[in-house]
Amino acid sequence: MDINPKDIKILHIDSNHPTLWKQLEEVGFTNEADYTSTKEEIEAKIAGYNGIVIRSRFKIDKAFIDKATNLQFIARVGAGLESIDCEYAEQKNIHLIAAPEGNRNAVGEQALGMLLSLFNNLNKADREIREGKWIRESNRGYELDGKTVGIIGYGNMGKSFAKKLRGFDVEVLCYDITPTVGDNNAKQVSLEELQRKADVVSLHTPWTPETDKMVNTAFINAFTKPFWLINTARGKSVVTEDLVTALKSKKVLGAGLDVLEYEKLSFETLFTENNIPEAFQYLLDSENVLLSPHIAGWTFESHVKLAQVIVDKIKAIYFGDAPDTEEEKRVTGIGGIFFKAEDPAGLREWYKKHLGINTDNYGWSFWWKDKNGDDGMTQWSPFATDTDYFEPSQKQFMQNLRVHNLDNVLQKLKEEGITIVGEPQAYDYGKFGWILDPEGNKIELWEPIDKAFI
Repeated sequence: MDINPKDIKILHIDSNHPTLWKQLEEVGFTNEADYTSTKEEIEAKIAGYNGIVIRSRFKIDKAFIDKATNLQFIARVGAGLESIDCEYAEQKNIHLIAAPEGNRNAVGEQALGMLLSLFNNLNKADREIREGKWIRESNRGYELDGKTVGIIGYGNMGKSFAKKLRGFDVEVLCYDITPTVGDNNAKQVSLEELQRKADVVSLHTPWTPETDKMVNTAFINAFTKPFWLINTARGKSVVTEDLVTALKSKKVLGAGLDVLEYEKLSFETLFTENNIPEAFQYLLDSENVLLSPHIAGWTFESHVKLAQVIVDKIKAIYFGDAPDTEEEKRVTGIGGIFFKAEDPAGLREWYKKHLGINTDNYGWSFWWKDKNGDDGMTQWSPFATDTDYFEPSQKQFMQNLRVHNLDNVLQKLKEEGITIVGEPQAYDYGKFGWILDPEGNKIELWEPIDKAFI
């Protein structure tokens, strides 16, 4: 976009980490703040601004957007955009920006912390000790190892939680309305399979018409086994009265709730009056319920990360794509080298005998460690000269490149006019897609599940 940054005026209606303001100012944007005016007062002057930065002070609805005649973007410093009329904003060609990348790690850690605390009665035991009670048997805990954890919603937050579970001997399943989002940390399954197998259920869904009041009596009773519930997503996704019924019947063994259906949009207070709903009072009195005030993504580190993600995305609108984060890099390494051979079997034996390479029917699997200490694999494979696997390429070689998120990479490549060969395929050991480079070389893109080969 050919613009003069000084012509872009941005209104900040919520306070955020100073780096957001500072970095926007450094590239030449004009920042102005108004943290106290009413929505109506903001509407009266919003036509004078090209961008707005918010958290959750009020809804950006159709009436607001109609008055924002020069608005080019709305940036919400948070994970979701439910406080914005997104459909209408997009009709007005307004860019919508959120920052789930900024607090996903914090949410993953909170979900794990809540789960471990519930399993081991840590909060209950702490209170009892403070009251002078030394009670061991009723505080006997459960071990996470051997359990099945079901994650509902497998985007930034769900993937972060799954990553935190890698050090435990657990089966991790995920359910999402988007197909093929499973990865080497979680196996994607149907909701029915998740409900049949899960010992723990963790919600990581946005607030949408589909997820509103999703966890109700029918949903809970569809689970085969009693389970623990963790909700660090949105409070309105859980019907509290139905959850209380399930806690009383022990269909739900315990609940870690960072969010509640009673929250106001601003997330600052729970109730408009001084009366406490009966169902909420039960949660307050329950020893197997852990509550926190919507702080799963609210860490000192995420405060900075959220601001930085917003800055990068605003700059990308006007100056080009923001640099990829570590998890968004297109290519993360070499997954394999494939080549045609007159006698593949004899060649594999030659390499085994003379070079000591431990070949098998597929070639040679070379194992290595990534920077996090996780196992990674690269495959060396000779193919018969009449193979059709390299088609439409007529070359003698084909390379396999490891990618972090195949769907995102293919979408970006498609937008850039790159030739996509065939349709993506998913197997137990990863997802695959194929493209051609300018010289007609076929490139296999692989989102790996390395542990499938161990």
